[in-house]
Amino acid sequence: MRKRILLVEDEPGLRLTLSGRLASEGHAVEQAADGETGLARASAEPFDLVVLDVMLPDRSGFEVCRDLRKRGVETPILMLTARGQVEDRVLGLRLGADDYLVKPFAMSELLARVEARLRREPPPAKEPTEGYRFGDVDVDFRKAEVTRAGEQLALSAKEFQLLRYLIRQRGATLSRDELLNEVWGYDAMPTTRTVDVHVAWLRRKLEPHPRRPQYILTVHGLGYKFVG
Repeated sequence: MRKRILLVEDEPGLRLTLSGRLASEGHAVEQAADGETGLARASAEPFDLVVLDVMLPDRSGFEVCRDLRKRGVETPILMLTARGQVEDRVLGLRLGADDYLVKPFAMSELLARVEARLRREPPPAKEPTEGYRFGDVDVDFRKAEVTRAGEQLALSAKEFQLLRYLIRQRGATLSRDELLNEVWGYDAMPTTRTVDVHVAWLRRKLEPHPRRPQYILTVHGLGYKFVG
């Protein structure tokens, strides 16, 4: 299966070389030339791997890595840096990086590390067994009950099932097709608004400001993400 890789590198020549070589190996490669863009894309889009340079404009690779993990993004990260000090490698790994490669490096080593990382099974989705809390909302999975500020909310069966799936897949961008298949159990129709309508209902009941949601986010052109 073709893997989707985000390459975050500010040096144009190296970015072109790496993206071309990764693409020649059969991967779909997207590019970002600075930390802010890399963080935004890696947070909003589904990738199988992020290849992340440390020395970036606006926001360093260390900061990008740290903020991705804080946002619940578990995409594997391979960091690239000209820094060879042990302290820098340890810092990157402590911030959530999965691997570390010091420049200059052999292209064969980079490809080997990329393939090794892509072969590994993705981390299992965090799945709370009894309950989950975000903001002033408490979700009891065993009782199928939701309360907000201590008051029980009236959720339909599908609203509860949708919320439960969003929570269990939190941090991941979920397409409307996936939500239809997993929650409703049928294939998506091109004109269906089922998911959008149920998300709107959940936002009205759960979000402090439904028009500016902070938990159930829209990822434009892709679907939805729960970040509670």
